[in-house]
Amino acid sequence: MLKQARRIVIKVGSSLVTNQGKGLDHAALACWAAQIANLKQMGKEIILVSSGAIAEGMQRLNWDSRPTALYELQAAAAVGQMGLAQAYASSFCQYDVKTAQVLLTHEDLSNRKRYLNARSTLTTLLKLNIIPIINENDTVATDEIRFGDNDTLAALVTNLIEADVLVILTDQPGLFTSDPRKNQDAKLLSEVNAGDPALEKMAGGVGSSISRGGMQTKVIAAKRAARSGADTIVVSGHEDNVLIRLSQDETIGTRFLARIPVLAARKQWLADYLQVRGYVTLDEGAVKALTLDGKSLLPIGVMNVDGEFERGEAVSCLNQEGREIARGLINYSAVETQKILKRASSEIEAILGYVDEPELIHRNNLVLL
Repeated sequence: MLKQARRIVIKVGSSLVTNQGKGLDHAALACWAAQIANLKQMGKEIILVSSGAIAEGMQRLNWDSRPTALYELQAAAAVGQMGLAQAYASSFCQYDVKTAQVLLTHEDLSNRKRYLNARSTLTTLLKLNIIPIINENDTVATDEIRFGDNDTLAALVTNLIEADVLVILTDQPGLFTSDPRKNQDAKLLSEVNAGDPALEKMAGGVGSSISRGGMQTKVIAAKRAARSGADTIVVSGHEDNVLIRLSQDETIGTRFLARIPVLAARKQWLADYLQVRGYVTLDEGAVKALTLDGKSLLPIGVMNVDGEFERGEAVSCLNQEGREIARGLINYSAVETQKILKRASSEIEAILGYVDEPELIHRNNLVLL
């Protein structure tokens, strides 16, 4: 998997780059730099997604516990990001490898123009033989525009630059059949199909006190990465020379194979990069029209509307059991949709006094999930 890959996204979690959340572990960073430099010598393009800024900021500010106030987290990130960038630059400099710092928020990728700009920047850095080191821009991100964890960010970057493989380095050996901390009979899965609904049930639970993620976010990240055809490996970063061994096709951790249909680039953007602003619940006829017939969503098939959204924002389409079946850009606001739901398209003008589109969501702006 890694042996044949040309372009690889590697995500390193907080527990693997910090001293138990108390500042950066410079020896660990040096180890990652050595392995990644080795991969580059094999002709591979590497993008590194790394946590650690807030932990480093806490150390520099002499804070013993992670703050909960957003402005304090942002201050810690601002202080710590300087140290993180400097530490990586110094570590890679020993191997004559240049690095670049790239900070992203969800808003950067949800805006189509900025999404394309980010992709162009990253691909240019790779052409220049530079390793982009990516982190969420915690200094400016708010709850409304944050990714939430770097597993999600790594998967979206994988799609963005069309990487072949996503490697998620964590403090766990991989995905088990159940939580090994609670079930001694839990077995490590060496190979699974990304997107298998059963995997999310196996991966319940949260991450450590240092990180925000958990195995569940890694399973979802693998599913996202698979939408652009990328396989994912979730493996313990505590394994000796783990990246080198993976490049030699040694079986370590859990491999998530990309065996779901690959979405076109714009459909990926609709599915993963836009933040959902509301929900519409569909009747059985509308669910069939979308999932089996490839039709657009008409107002007559909508039973209920939740949330506050405007025309052109992303809305999630739910079946009557509450499961998300599709996502798309809606042609009417929440207030307008509430007025025209369960009504035929021919009645829209009489109800609203105008008609923008006969469809609530056109199939070209809709992606099935």
